[in-house]
Amino acid sequence: MKRLLISIYYSFPVQLLLMHLKRYQLLLIFWAILSATISGVFMKNFGAASLFLAPEYLGEVNFLSGCFTGFALGVYIMSWNITSFLLISHHFKFLASTSTPFRNFTFNNMVIPILFIFFYIYRLVDFTTQSELIKSGSVITLISGFLCGLISLMVIAMGYMAGSEKAIRRTLKPDAAGIRPFFNSLRDRSVESNHIKQIRVETYFSGLLKIRQPRNVSHYNQGFLDRIFKRHHFAAVIAIILAFLSLMIYGFFLDLRPLQLPAAASILVLFSILIAASGAFVFWLKNWSIPVLIVIVLVLNQLISYEVLDIRNKAFGLDYNHISARPVYDDEHLIALSSPEKRKADSLQMISVLNNWKKKQGTDKPYFYLLNVSGGGTRSATFSYHAIRAVDSAMSGTFMKKLFLFAGASGGMLGATYYRELYRQKEKGKNINRFERRYGEAIAGDLLNPLFSAMVTRDLITPAQHFSVGPYRYVKDRAFAFEEQLNRNTGYVLNQQIKDYIKEEQEASLPLGLFHSTITKDSRKLMICTQPIRFLMHPIPDSSKGVFAEPDAVDFGTFFAAQNPYNLRLLTALRMNATFPYVLPNVWLPSNPVIDVMDAGMRDNFGLEITLRFLSVFENWIKENTSGIIIIQIRDSKRGESKKSVMEKPGLSDVFYKPFSLLQYNFLMVQDYYQESMFSYLQKSIPVQRFSFVYEPAPNRVNAALNFHLTAQEKKDVIEAVDNDNNLNVLKKLLAVDR
Repeated sequence: MKRLLISIYYSFPVQLLLMHLKRYQLLLIFWAILSATISGVFMKNFGAASLFLAPEYLGEVNFLSGCFTGFALGVYIMSWNITSFLLISHHFKFLASTSTPFRNFTFNNMVIPILFIFFYIYRLVDFTTQSELIKSGSVITLISGFLCGLISLMVIAMGYMAGSEKAIRRTLKPDAAGIRPFFNSLRDRSVESNHIKQIRVETYFSGLLKIRQPRNVSHYNQGFLDRIFKRHHFAAVIAIILAFLSLMIYGFFLDLRPLQLPAAASILVLFSILIAASGAFVFWLKNWSIPVLIVIVLVLNQLISYEVLDIRNKAFGLDYNHISARPVYDDEHLIALSSPEKRKADSLQMISVLNNWKKKQGTDKPYFYLLNVSGGGTRSATFSYHAIRAVDSAMSGTFMKKLFLFAGASGGMLGATYYRELYRQKEKGKNINRFERRYGEAIAGDLLNPLFSAMVTRDLITPAQHFSVGPYRYVKDRAFAFEEQLNRNTGYVLNQQIKDYIKEEQEASLPLGLFHSTITKDSRKLMICTQPIRFLMHPIPDSSKGVFAEPDAVDFGTFFAAQNPYNLRLLTALRMNATFPYVLPNVWLPSNPVIDVMDAGMRDNFGLEITLRFLSVFENWIKENTSGIIIIQIRDSKRGESKKSVMEKPGLSDVFYKPFSLLQYNFLMVQDYYQESMFSYLQKSIPVQRFSFVYEPAPNRVNAALNFHLTAQEKKDVIEAVDNDNNLNVLKKLLAVDR
């Protein structure tokens, strides 16, 4: 038994595993991330596991989606093996005496991949049956596709390496006498003392079920052994280069929907690139890799700083060409932009819009309806759409006519804007019934798969491709892929520009949409609207005391007046409102100095702050012309609800982690506290009624993930939440107010 244990310990697979654990932990980090993701530990609240365990291809979880994911996992496994071979093989000189060094290395380096594959299939079966509601027959089909894709890639890769190894043997053999006599002829005991001490190995797999003992190569010429490894290393590097070229070519055709891979496949390919690139970098530069990497980063930073290289994302439709016309972004110019005279001019123009809205209500004292929707990715988009649909249906289709303004963040604005557009298209005479189920399914559609495919190819590898919005050209990147997928999901009805809505919103034929983002430089709001809204750039001043606060918001239309602001795509305005960190790129804007914006939820996730400011500005008009204010809130979480802290028990996290995570766990609650305070002050001067529709998962169900992808079970839960008892009671109370 002791001898058996020693033999197992000194087997090649075990020694390779120990080598990774001792010296090359970096290569194991990616496996750890993948394992933690599919187990549901890593990024659980963002639904990362569903991307791997229920991969979608063309909106379906099927054989092809499994096949592409398996193929991508095969790419990742081979990239990991190639990188390991480059970095580790020189510790095992006996490989050079075999006819197929790389194949033997790969067979023995498959312990971690095989364990991962079994774990993945186990989790896939559990997840698809429980969360995706897929029947067992379809699960078997999915697994079959996964295995077919995985095996196909492994066969192709091993075939390539077999051909390379055959060519290497042919070039190294001086004649047809065979490789063993050639090895014997190159014995050179004089260099034995110069050999690097190799790691002890007693057995290795030379095939799937073939176990052999390694040959002693200590008496072989060191130069010959090194030459064999160098040839194989070169073949491995060529394989990496070919993979890069294939991805580059793939990126050119990414607009073709059949080429948009499942998000899981794209993530696996991204990991493959990172592993291969880091391995090749270390292999070629060795001890110089860190200094050279630092120099490269510094040079790239300078090139980007001086706009020699421009990797930043732009607002599609805005004019970036005329540098001299860029507006100055500083306190002085913002104060001048929002002077009392200009605020008054804009407010008078808005009063004309308010009067137009009142004329369409058919009564002298209508209720003043406003809508606030919260951020929350696709779950919020789906819940907001269905909640608006329920209210509109209960009001016999009159809600859009009664509604004056809607505002909010991220996914909620996607759902609200889509519903408004369906109403608009119907009013234009299109054959659209916005109450049909298929429209609700459209807004719940996946947005992540093309986004990750574009991130891996267009953002990292493929040379820039361009498209135009009016007279301006932009680079296709993952932001473009996101907009196009949203456009496709919603039947292209959102393929509009801000200028297309100016007249209709001026005439109050449509509810006024107010989109905002957060300026990263100073956390001001950037507000996008078809009408000038400089009156919203300041908190309400206390003129009686001569106190005027500095601007904490910026009117996009007037600030970028020289950049053709209303040429902006509606899809881009929505994306700027929903720029989830890292998933979507921040949007940089042509100001001086340059500013960039990200998700609206960082400043006002519920849309209530901007609504309350609007009501304060037009308080007198509302008192004179309406019967009161009705604010409808659609939220993806209960008011005051906070995520359970990971630091409830005392520990080292209090010292190291808590200071940095405080805002992360509490910033939505801080917004709630602040906005409730504002709301209480407003109620003292204007009669306001608020009706909140809240997404709450069914008992024994967890919240739907916060991302741009929902599982079948999550879609079902989100839609059903609209009709839970609490929301039905809110709807009854709302209908009782305005009859």
